[in-house]
Amino acid sequence: MEVFDTLTAVAAPLPLANVDTDKILAGQFLKTITREGLGAKLFHTLRYSEEGRARPDFILNRSPWRDAGILIALENFGCGSSREHAPWALRDFGIRCIIAPSFADIFYNNCFKNAILPIVLSAGEVRRLLTLAGNPASATMTIDLVSQRVRLIDGSEISFDLAAERKQALLEGVDEIGSSLKRLPEIEGWEVRSAGTVPAIRADARLLD
Repeated sequence: MEVFDTLTAVAAPLPLANVDTDKILAGQFLKTITREGLGAKLFHTLRYSEEGRARPDFILNRSPWRDAGILIALENFGCGSSREHAPWALRDFGIRCIIAPSFADIFYNNCFKNAILPIVLSAGEVRRLLTLAGNPASATMTIDLVSQRVRLIDGSEISFDLAAERKQALLEGVDEIGSSLKRLPEIEGWEVRSAGTVPAIRADARLLD
């Protein structure tokens, strides 16, 4: 998984609440099991007309926000179904950080599995960032994960909370599988020690010889 430590990028304002995963990536695009190419389908019903033409007024179709790496939205972002394709599409578009007053729980967890940092800030702080992000002159922000701060173009900073294990996983670029593999010697040792005392059907038939 890609390391996340510091990100300086354009922030795109999306002042909508209860943005569900179907709105992030519509159901007709869930036929793939790969993560590539989904960025072009991100927010499809908002970005494109029924004829498939890009809507010029949608924020991600406009410069400089079409190159955004940060997305700012309102409460309960990522609600709805548990589809992991939604963070896949955000990541494929280039979004590495989402800031909102609250997130749906499954979506929040899925972000960390895809090297995306979801930041929870107060409603007032989010409203301030939405205003700044809406102006190209102040839309570029820096996310410093090490110090857990959002740095703004005027030099001011906003701190954010994050669970220590989440922070470390992003800094090291390891997902849950990678985290488990770091403890492989301990896992294998436990399997050897428990083989004679815990009845089980072993996946590796050679161990039964």
